[in-house]
Order: sequence, then structure tokens, then C-alpha cells
Amino acid sequence: MSKLIIVESPTKIKTIKEYLGDEYEVTASMGHVRDLPAAKLNVDVKKNFEPKYAVIKGKEKLVKELKAAVDRSEEVYLATDPDREGEAISWHLATLLDLDMEKANRVTFNEITKTGIMNGIANPHKIDMDLVNAQQARRILDRLVGYRISPFVSQKIRRGLSAGRVQSVAVRLIVDREEEIRAFKPEEYWTIDAKFTPPAQRKAFAASFVGDETGKVKIENKEQSDKYLARLQNAVYTVDSVKKGTRKKQPAPPFITSTLQQDASRRLGFQTKRTMKVAQELYEGVEIKGKGQVGLITYMRTDSLRISEEARAMTDDYIKSTYGEKYLPEKPRYFKSRNNAQDAHEAIRPTMVSLTPEEAKASLTSDQYKLYKLIWQRFIASLMATCLQNTVKVEIKAAAPDNQSEYCTFSASGYTVKFDGFTVLYDTDTEDEEGGTKLPDLTQGDVLKLKELAGNQHFTQPPARFTEASLVKALEENGVGRPSTYASIISTIIAREYIVRESKLLKPTELGEATTKLLKSKFPKFVNTKFTAQMETSLDDISEGNLEYVGILREFYDELEATLKKAKAEMEGVKIQLEEDKTDIPCDKCGRMMVIKTGRFGKFLACPGYPDCKNTKPLIAETGAKCPKCGGNVIQRKSKKGYVFYGCGNYPNCDFSTWDAPTKETCPQCGSSLFKHKSTHVCLKDGCGYEVAAPRKRSTNNE
Repeated sequence: MSKLIIVESPTKIKTIKEYLGDEYEVTASMGHVRDLPAAKLNVDVKKNFEPKYAVIKGKEKLVKELKAAVDRSEEVYLATDPDREGEAISWHLATLLDLDMEKANRVTFNEITKTGIMNGIANPHKIDMDLVNAQQARRILDRLVGYRISPFVSQKIRRGLSAGRVQSVAVRLIVDREEEIRAFKPEEYWTIDAKFTPPAQRKAFAASFVGDETGKVKIENKEQSDKYLARLQNAVYTVDSVKKGTRKKQPAPPFITSTLQQDASRRLGFQTKRTMKVAQELYEGVEIKGKGQVGLITYMRTDSLRISEEARAMTDDYIKSTYGEKYLPEKPRYFKSRNNAQDAHEAIRPTMVSLTPEEAKASLTSDQYKLYKLIWQRFIASLMATCLQNTVKVEIKAAAPDNQSEYCTFSASGYTVKFDGFTVLYDTDTEDEEGGTKLPDLTQGDVLKLKELAGNQHFTQPPARFTEASLVKALEENGVGRPSTYASIISTIIAREYIVRESKLLKPTELGEATTKLLKSKFPKFVNTKFTAQMETSLDDISEGNLEYVGILREFYDELEATLKKAKAEMEGVKIQLEEDKTDIPCDKCGRMMVIKTGRFGKFLACPGYPDCKNTKPLIAETGAKCPKCGGNVIQRKSKKGYVFYGCGNYPNCDFSTWDAPTKETCPQCGSSLFKHKSTHVCLKDGCGYEVAAPRKRSTNNE
């Protein structure tokens, strides 16, 4: 009889079997096998919130196969992912498969390498019920919020809406930011910018007005700017002081889940969901030429900055042999994790420092290579020497030759790299980094030649809309949710149409704003970041065995029910009508303007006169283009996976469809509508073949 190992994902099976041999059988649970059925609440609030779990629909056959595998095995090891969710999956498996809960049959693999797997198998332990209870508490809390508040929101705004313990807070952050942007009143200010050339030199450098003999001055309007420009008309510009120094620039710590999501968004343009998918692939194992199937990174769901001493030594050796002794820091660098970080795992790092991204490139997909390179470079750089910069700050005095008591000051700063240190490999490139350009050698008393002088108008800018990266940062800073859940949260609120993504920026829809307004008004505590963060802290306390989870659930539920009861009473008979639900399409039967409603199969048009008028019709997104096959109207459609495509409105009589978006232009050869294909506009009518370069958009000062 063999020993059975049950993992979550089948992609790990080959790697694990390769290292453990034929003595072990490895199979996968394919994620969760048991959950709360969706049909109803399935939490018995009267019996200490007892959850009523059931095998997930469609996994009955898998569970049967797992039971058969257990029956033919002498030992069973539960090797689900090393986090709360994985611990809960192991507990569900143990329950379904009648495994002994008191037996040390739980193993964890922080990395899918020979060392990681052998260490895991050598150190089995009992299922950690504190972690399981923390996951159960989270699941039940989410179910209580979803199943108690969602029907209320749906009734008051639109059928099919949902509220979520974390998702509603995420939407609120985006809505609150939008309200800040709307309320923002720009303030005018001016700068006076100059360019100078030093004595006997031709290359100019830039400097900016700072103030006058009274101190620093803020220029608020053109009149004030013009007065200073007049004062400077015949001024002599003299170097008043040159201050030189040295600045140390420290490397960023290795990645944790949230910072990986942020940097992958900023540097690679990856959405959080894409980042986590690729990271999962790198963790579970990739076939590398000459090395076989190997996991390339440690577990990617972590908020710990801990690094094993083995990995540190391996990295130090690599830095020394590749860059030289001077690229190692004087003392080993240790990073401090956040106070509420779970320290079960290391930071995200490569499992084999010696496997450079370039060596692995041929075996990886484009996305895998990009993300592996990002993780690899960030980790190596985090253990390298500090970057040293020579800094210089120059103060320039501008005064009339015959009146030195009245003067203006200009300032310029810059730096040069004295020792590149970690930046030879990876520069953090932060947006708020101090710095400047390289300045020429200047000496106190140098008289400078004025090359340019101008007053420039500016206006203060409103706060920027969130990107996925900045939203992840805000959620983490506010302690809302867990980094491992951010990808699914963002995907959910976009899918629910509470927010839309416009050029990488997240903007609330009217639906998102209306839902948030309702929740803030009637359930203020449950969409409050501090309250949600405190709940995360309570879940952490449960996972550490310091809190009993039923008491937390009871306190939460009682307050939720009281709030819900009050909200229902206050809004009895009230229905919120969204502007975006209205249309200018008249009802065929009674003439009222139809509204957009959402049903089981998506959006449709309905008469607002229901029940007197029950007329409905499909919602068709017209494009204004004509079908190149039959001349019918081309409409926008969606595939089963939600992708937009375009097809003839006469379907099924006409089967024309295309991914190319219709334009408002017509073909000069045959008169058919043109479609945008990559960088060209093309005619799709059979036999025509007309094609022209798409007109380029003009850039504006606002872009």
C-alpha cells in the first residue's frame, strides 16, 4: 500500500511525485470540496452559528474517488496550500474522508522544490483548528452580510444586487474618492522658472524661484508673478551657496502579496487577477529545461518579510560571485513585517537564486518570465548594498547691481551616483523620490548668465482616481481584507458593475454610488474601514487561539439584525430610481419611456407601468454600422465569457460577426461600414479589401 498526498492543484502533482518517488500517490482536491450551499443562509444562528456544509455541486465524483484512494493507502497526508484557506480545505477533506483529527497528517510546502517538499513531509502536524475556525468565522461573516443585506439593497435599488463585508468597503473607497474629486476646487498658483549657464560653459541648468529678502514666497496670481519678473528685469544672478552632501538610498524589501500586486500593476500593467494567476503557476511548478518540473517561487500569499537564513546565504554567495564583495551590505539586512502580519511563510522570493530570469526565459510564457524577473530582481536587490549618491543644492541670488538689499532667490538641486549598489539590478523608482538632474560644477560667487526666465501658471490638481495598484495599497493601509483576497474583490466589484475600469483608472458607476450611499446611510458601521479592519484583527486573534469565534459572530449578528430592522422600517415603500436605468425608448404598448432592468439572463428593457403594462423587450446596443453581408444593423453582443464582439441584428438569418469594433466611417469603394482592426480601418465586405491607416488621436494638455 502506498502513502497518499492530497494537494489542492493538479499542477503540483508531477513535481511532488518526481521528488518523492513511487512510494507516494499524489492526487488533487481541485480547491474546496465542501462549502455553504448557495440556495439559502445555511447557518443556524440559534445553534451557535453552526454552518451547514455540503459537497460542492459537481464534486461528488471527485470525493468518491478520494475516498477510494484513502481506502487503498496506508498513510494520508493533507498538503493543501499553507494558509487559512488551505487549512480549512484540509479540515473539510479530513471530515469527508473520515480521517483522524488527532493524527499528525497535515503537511505544508512553502515552496515546491525538493528541499521544500522533503521538509514538509518530514514535519507533519495536526490540523490547526484555530486557523480553521478563523476561516470559518470569515466565511460565516461574509455569508451573514451577503444574505441579510443583499436582499434589502436589491429591493431598494435593483434586483440581483449584492453587498459584501469587504467588497462594499472597497466600493466605498472608490466612491468617496470620486466625491472628493467632484468637490475639489482648483487653486491657482504660479512658478517662475529659469535656465542659467555657468561662466565659460554652454550647457544650461534649470532653477526655480523660491522667495525674496523676506523669505519663502508663494506666488498666487499673474499680477504677483509679473511684479517679480519686472524686479528681475536687470538683475545679476550670482551663486550664493553650494551645499554638497551624501545621501543613502536603501533597497525596497522583498515582495509580499500586496506589494507584488502593486509593482506588477505599475511596472508590467498586470491586473491583480492576472498577477496572482501567474504567481500561482510559478509557485506550483514549471518544466525548466535541464532541471525538470520545479516551483520557481515561494508561496505567493504572504504578508511576512521574513527570509530564511538558507536563502540569505544562497543570495549572498550569488551577489558576491556576480557583482563582487562590495555589493554586499556591511551588515545583513533584516526587514520588519507589519504588526498584524502572519509569519507562517517567508516573503515571496525565488526558490533558486542561481536560476536567473534569462536562463529560465526559454521555458516560461511571456507573463511568467516578466513576473519571475520582477520577483527575482526585487529579492536579490533587497539583500544588496546601499546606493550612495552625491547631492548638491545651489542657492542663487538675483539682485540689481545698485541695490543688493532687495533680491530674489532661486534654487536648484541634483545628484550624481557615487556607488550604484542595489540599483545596478533593480531601482525602486518611487514617484515621490527626491532627486534631480546632474548640475555643473559651481562655486560660490559665480556670476551666471540668464538664458530663459518665465512665469508659469498652474492649478492644484484633485486627488487621482484609484488604479488597481493604488486601491490595493489603500485596502492594505486601512487593514481591509487580506492581500490574498484583493484580486477577487476587484474582479467582483467590476463584474457587479459597481465600478468600471477606464484607461486603468477605477471609476464608480451610478449603481455603485447609489448602493454606497444607501449602505453609508443605513449601515454606516458595516461599510466603515475601521470597523472592517477591527474585524480582520479579530479574525487574526481567532487564528492565534486568543478569541472564541462564536462570540464574535454573535456580537456581529445581533448588531447587523438590529440595524437591518431599523433600515427596513425607515425605508418602507421607498424605491431608489437610477438615472442610468432610464431610456428614451418608448413602450410599444403604452408609450411610456422604457427602463433597463436586470433579470436571470442579464439586462432587458421593461415598461415602468408594470403591472398595468407588462411589456418587455431585449436590450440591444446599436452601433450605427451596417452589416457587410445583408445590410442589417450591427449590434454589440457579449460572448459566454463576457467578451464584447459585434454581430448582425438579423441573426440567426445572418451569421456575420467580428471582434473588430465598427467605426462611423464608410468605405469609399463600396459604401459599407468600416471596422477598426488593430491600427487600420478595414472594409469587411467580401471582395472589397479596402484598408486605410486609422487616424491618430491628437494629444491634449490633459492627457
